[in-house]
Amino acid sequence: MTEQLESILAPDEKARAARFRFEHLRHSFILAHGALRVLLGCYLDVSPVSIQFQYGPKGKPSLGAPAYVNFNASHSGGLVVFAFTRGCELGVDVEQIRPLPDMQDIAARFFCPEEAEELMSLPTDLRKQAFFLCWTRKEAYVKAIGDGLSVALDSFQVTLRPGEPANFVHLARDVNAAKAWALHDLQLNSNYAAAVAYCDMQRPLHVLPPIGPADLLALGNLGT
Repeated sequence: MTEQLESILAPDEKARAARFRFEHLRHSFILAHGALRVLLGCYLDVSPVSIQFQYGPKGKPSLGAPAYVNFNASHSGGLVVFAFTRGCELGVDVEQIRPLPDMQDIAARFFCPEEAEELMSLPTDLRKQAFFLCWTRKEAYVKAIGDGLSVALDSFQVTLRPGEPANFVHLARDVNAAKAWALHDLQLNSNYAAAVAYCDMQRPLHVLPPIGPADLLALGNLGT
């Protein structure tokens, strides 16, 4: 499967894949980038090989003009997640939920004070899920605006309580600015937290079932 997906990558993508020292990282890169090309090819009704990407100042990829589809991708553990829409920037993030012995220190360092305080006020058995809900919601926003590490995670606030809707509370202390953005949790797998953020009114959200290697290759007409 890796060879077939690598065959549809652009020369610069193949060069980036070759620079990975560890085979599992190289495999993950090829899988994610190849799968993205296959899925975009289906949405645009073009060959995956013909798709051309352009990159923003901080490296966020997009389609060359005319851009019919906006997209973003994220991967963690054994899961790769793609988000697609039209007419607005979006970001998606997924994280495998796992034990974090230094959770409180990470929250104090990266979350805004209100988030860190709320996290530690929760019952102990809810804190791990709440941490990853908060993290993925914040990362989805950062990825949507395409500014990478230049945006401090503590400069804006999101909701984080398990079972409550995902929302922005403020962006740089501006409550009205937060109202211009939509935030959704993605219910993918009980072992993962995931979120998508975009700058628009709330849109219908459709989460498609996971797709396996054989079906992905079939979508791209890549054979077996």
